[in-house]
Amino acid sequence: VQLQASGGGLVQAGGSLRLSCAASGRSISTYHMGWFRQAPGKERQFVAAISWNGENTVYTDSVKGRFTISRDNAKSTVYLQMNSLKPEDTATYYCAVQRDWGRIRVVGASYDYWGQGTLVTVSS
Repeated sequence: VQLQASGGGLVQAGGSLRLSCAASGRSISTYHMGWFRQAPGKERQFVAAISWNGENTVYTDSVKGRFTISRDNAKSTVYLQMNSLKPEDTATYYCAVQRDWGRIRVVGASYDYWGQGTLVTVSS
């Protein structure tokens, strides 16, 4: 599976961005998918994840109520709608495929096929 993340950019605090993660090479329709982020000098952090059928979602506390993860399996694409952005959301955002079919995982070690990332910069 190849994952292509896009939609990042420069936005003022309080603004919105919608990230997309397009998969190719293999269907992701039966896999849970996740978004992670990594700020300069910091460790990679879980952001959000969605079950294979879109019925279940998990968010890290700092983005609850502001970010929404969704997916369109017909388009092999996962989205991350980010609203009310804050400077601390600045990071490179990555999407990934969860390796197993059990409950949704929130640790990066449970994921494979990382995309190349898309940079989100939020100015104050």
